[in-house]
Amino acid sequence: MIVVLKRNSDKEHVEKLMQHFTDMGLRINYSQGADTLILGLMGDTTRLDEGDIMAYDVVERVQRVTEPFKAVNRKFHPEDTIIEVAGRKIGAGYFNVMAGPCSVENEAQIVECAERVKAAGASFLRGGAFKPRTSPYSFQGLEAEGLKLLLEAKRQTGLPIVTEIMSEKHLDLFADVDIIQLGARNMQNFMLLKELGRSNKPILLKRGLSATMEEFLMAAEYIFAGGNTNVILCERGIRTFEKLIRNNLDISAVPLVKMFSHLPIIIDPSHAAGRRDMVQPLSRAAIAAGADGLIIEAHNDPAHALCDGAQSLDLNQFDTVMKDIKRRAEFEGRVMMP
Repeated sequence: MIVVLKRNSDKEHVEKLMQHFTDMGLRINYSQGADTLILGLMGDTTRLDEGDIMAYDVVERVQRVTEPFKAVNRKFHPEDTIIEVAGRKIGAGYFNVMAGPCSVENEAQIVECAERVKAAGASFLRGGAFKPRTSPYSFQGLEAEGLKLLLEAKRQTGLPIVTEIMSEKHLDLFADVDIIQLGARNMQNFMLLKELGRSNKPILLKRGLSATMEEFLMAAEYIFAGGNTNVILCERGIRTFEKLIRNNLDISAVPLVKMFSHLPIIIDPSHAAGRRDMVQPLSRAAIAAGADGLIIEAHNDPAHALCDGAQSLDLNQFDTVMKDIKRRAEFEGRVMMP
């Protein structure tokens, strides 16, 4: 349920109303926009009588929310959320590109990639230290050593880093990571979602391979329920019957998220198709659809990459794609983050 308050409401009366809801065991999501002040009520709201609430002078209207996701719902928070990370803004017209190799392989590789993607205009370095792989015999990442190499690349270039976590047991290792990525395979790892909810780190939440939009937003709700409101959604393609590409990019996810949620959403064109020759056109589609950013795989030697070389741009190709991204983002009125 949401309670919309009148403009310029008396602070003492608002606090009295909020205390009434708290006494009933409800959690309150307080959202103040340019023109509205909203109390989002979470918990068992069936006991609330709308007429009783309207009796408070500060209340303009009461509305029940039918969707199961509450805190991430745009009805609770009408204005777009902006996530601030290391001096960069994500969401509400600010556009970011996160780029780097699928997996960290050695120091020379990750530092070279970081230097080049930064020079091309990327605002974050992405790279996998822990790698969830379908086959137990595939390269699983350098794990803790990979995190150290990412942090070294950050030290040398100044680029904040984005990398994937696979277990709540590893949270201490991610203390200096700027954005923790939760991969598609872990979107409904509820124990991990709860632990990330108790952290104060920005979370990049990827959509599951077969997840509905409601399931996707409910995963974000888990993080919010723990107290962490720094969530960035990521559409990375869903599994369909198509065989010529790795996944199908669900471009409709962008306007749907914008309709139903206030959270920023970025697109992963690399995982969506699994082909480097489709990264540029899918990036164009993402910008046109209203995405808040892109996460792109770029490698200094894709032919010899230990993971996902087929979908990785080489660094010269990344330069070319970034020039196109900048032009199109500017045309769409976005503010490119450095």
